[in-house]
Amino acid sequence: MSPSLTLIVAGDPEQFTGGYLYDARIVEALRRQDWNVEVIGLEGSFPEPDETAAQALEEALARQPDGTRVVIDGLAMGGLPEIVAAHRERLTLTALIHHPLADETGLDPAQRTRFTLSETLALGAVGRIIATSPYTARRLADFAVPAERVAVIEPGVEPAPLARRGADDPTTRQHLLCVATVIPRKGHDVLLEALSRLRDRDWQCDCIGALDRDKDHAATIADELREQGLEGRIRLLGERSPDALREAYQNADLFILPSRYEGYGMVITEALARGLPVITTTGGALAHTLPEEAGLSVPPDDPEALADALQRWFDDPELRTRLRDGAGKARSALKDWHAAGQAFAAALLREPGDSPDISTRTEASGT
Repeated sequence: MSPSLTLIVAGDPEQFTGGYLYDARIVEALRRQDWNVEVIGLEGSFPEPDETAAQALEEALARQPDGTRVVIDGLAMGGLPEIVAAHRERLTLTALIHHPLADETGLDPAQRTRFTLSETLALGAVGRIIATSPYTARRLADFAVPAERVAVIEPGVEPAPLARRGADDPTTRQHLLCVATVIPRKGHDVLLEALSRLRDRDWQCDCIGALDRDKDHAATIADELREQGLEGRIRLLGERSPDALREAYQNADLFILPSRYEGYGMVITEALARGLPVITTTGGALAHTLPEEAGLSVPPDDPEALADALQRWFDDPELRTRLRDGAGKARSALKDWHAAGQAFAAALLREPGDSPDISTRTEASGT
């Protein structure tokens, strides 16, 4: 009989953001390995759950027969530890953690404390934990999670052709691409300030990512673009279809991710899969996600440092050539989603408390 799994996520499973794309790619990989996978998207508000969210998680877990293997995305479970704990004895529960909820940018001290306490309880109620980066796995020690309970399964990539412009650089205008939901943690305000210092260079920056996760913040960024007179050069395009996103990668010269913090930074590997150099920050796991030869890293929340890195890119053709060559080399070393899916399956099948198999972690993480 084929192994089976229920994956529970917060909201619409079809969202085009890093965590949801990771979940979707893992599901695809498992199904190709003959796993039976059901995906449940929960209604309600997350990560601070409302009554609708609590009821949705309770009903989703209550519907599962005894012994069912259930993976719950951290966004869906971190604020509802009592519901997770109520089903720990009859279900085989695994937490999937992209980054701790308490690490989100913009939380006040009370929220951060509340998330830390709640997520510590939720993680203590599951038998297995899968983290999407070594950085996040280490971070979980602050949530009373022993290292031996955590398997690290880093994202894979889909095969992609080399970016056309990034490969040839046929014009002087530099086309910049940022793929990130417009929320404070992603640092669009930092990017705007950095690029406002470089008006005299010839560039166009397209920002692709949802505008409705934090509408007030997105409106503030849009207002600032208008005030700076940059709305024609920095375009907030919202979410785009997979085909349109692929086209955007193909037409870019440089990928930028100005995040203040990431639990991994999947879009970095998506850019490298196309041979695109990257300018990003050292926030969270980003310090380890970007190979040194494939881009430039600056401190998070530092528009001056980001502007300096961009100026180097614009003004130094030799640097651009060197980083393109480095991105091409990094591209050849990336792991695919099939390998990530195999490692994910192995992590689910091992007994809770067993040390993760070293070869499995190596294959998945590329370390």
